[in-house]
Amino acid sequence: MRQSFDLFFASSNNYKYQEAKKILESFGIKLGFFKYDLEEIQSNSLMDIASKKAKDAFLKYKKPVIIEDDGLFINSLDGFPGPYSSYAFKTIGNKGILNLLKNNRKAKFVSIITFCDKKILKSFDGKLEGTISKSQKGKGWGYDPIFIPKNTRKTFAEINNKNELSHRYKALKKFSNWYLQK
Repeated sequence: MRQSFDLFFASSNNYKYQEAKKILESFGIKLGFFKYDLEEIQSNSLMDIASKKAKDAFLKYKKPVIIEDDGLFINSLDGFPGPYSSYAFKTIGNKGILNLLKNNRKAKFVSIITFCDKKILKSFDGKLEGTISKSQKGKGWGYDPIFIPKNTRKTFAEINNKNELSHRYKALKKFSNWYLQK
């Protein structure tokens, strides 16, 4: 039997999809996966990148979609890697980020969820302050082994409730509140 979905998550990143699916299920929204390598424009704005990706995904798939673009913004590096987080991770990884840091380890994760259908293009943001650990801790994907959320002592990779407090959760909660009312 074919499963029906409320909308689709367009991404090449299955980890992001799995997190988004679990979070949206908690709000009663069924999320399908449209595995797709979205072209990413070069921009200093996560919002511009997310909007372009969402429009492209809708034009390709012709169904209501959401995409997520996020970035890790490190204070002592003037916000780097920010919108270039995926590229920085692929090229220097967590070890490279750790090697760049000295004393000021404050950082924040920002997530932009953008919805697109025939008539609507709408974005929602989520932010989470924290710090960068001095070494990688725990098993996780992306920057999870080095990001310690504010008011915790463990990295995202070490905690069990990441999906209840992450930047992605905050953005998806805003999206869900809007989506369920529209």
